[in-house]
Amino acid sequence: MRKAKETVLEIDLKALEHNYNYLRSRIRPETKFLGVVKAFAYGSDAATVALKLEQLGIDYFAVAYVNEGVTLRNAGVTKPILVLHPIAANFETLVSNRLEPSIYSPFILSQFTETAQKMGVKNYPIHIKFNTGLNRLGFTENDITYLGEQLLGQDQLKVVSILSHLAASEDHSEAEFTKKQISSFDKIVSRFSEVFKYRPICHILNTSGILNYPEAHYDMVRSGIGLYGYGNEAKFDAQLKPIATLKTIISQLHKLGPNQSIGYNRGHITQENTVTATLPIGHADGIGRQYGKGKTYVMLHEQMAPIIGNVCMDMIMIDVTGIECKEGDEVIVFGPQLSAQEQAETANTISYELLTGISQRVKRTYID
Repeated sequence: MRKAKETVLEIDLKALEHNYNYLRSRIRPETKFLGVVKAFAYGSDAATVALKLEQLGIDYFAVAYVNEGVTLRNAGVTKPILVLHPIAANFETLVSNRLEPSIYSPFILSQFTETAQKMGVKNYPIHIKFNTGLNRLGFTENDITYLGEQLLGQDQLKVVSILSHLAASEDHSEAEFTKKQISSFDKIVSRFSEVFKYRPICHILNTSGILNYPEAHYDMVRSGIGLYGYGNEAKFDAQLKPIATLKTIISQLHKLGPNQSIGYNRGHITQENTVTATLPIGHADGIGRQYGKGKTYVMLHEQMAPIIGNVCMDMIMIDVTGIECKEGDEVIVFGPQLSAQEQAETANTISYELLTGISQRVKRTYID
């Protein structure tokens, strides 16, 4: 681990390899593995992460939007890339970059069919999304007859997978609901195979689904947060390694007496002699105002220092009273020593939001 000289997000590709291998160990050898690298690979670096995973033998990637897939193609990624939420305006770009759309509604199907005809493609791979209870995107089991009418007997499009998405696979109190979703997907798989006379790749599980519902691995599983080191449960977190460490440094120290205010709107008033450190990171970098006013801590020389006052756009202030330190010293915001999940919980949110919110102006560095 290199000492920071500025604000950096350090990405540990060895930790990524560990997480991939651990998750692979939880599925059958013949089950395909799809890595979700949307949102800059959960706030890290999509191209670097995808190229590493491709070296490790991953089967598929998924992104949310077409432009994310284009970035991967431009970086040299060659594996199939599923676009989970394609928009009709980007369909020509999607086809030109050999991306594969998730088709989730009659409108999207008709629009993509029109694009396929216009561009003269044959047997272009598409994925059909089914809604089994998340109620966000997707067809229902009752739509399979309609899908057969639209897709059988034509040669522009080829269904290569059908998928659904679990709503609460990490919540054991919702196990009954999750099992109902899986049961609904079983029926969809059976009905689809009956109508189309073949069975495409079938997949429903996310990271927590992989770990909690091994009976539903089907032909492929999808992992996002797990690849980045978080398993949504302490017992799984212990098996994974966070790949991202957000580091910064002390810009300036201040020695303040009692009744001194700190930051915008006098967000903190000292009660006694206090030493503060100002750090060059703020809400423009992804550390929102909800982390201020003593709710969240950072790590300085293996000691915890609270963020005090209001988080500024480019700076935060921390209380370092009693911690021996100097300007230029490294500070850890989150990483293996200080979980992003723990940090997120202090602000009543989740690790996904903290990780994906790290600004692109934060420099990325790599360990491999």
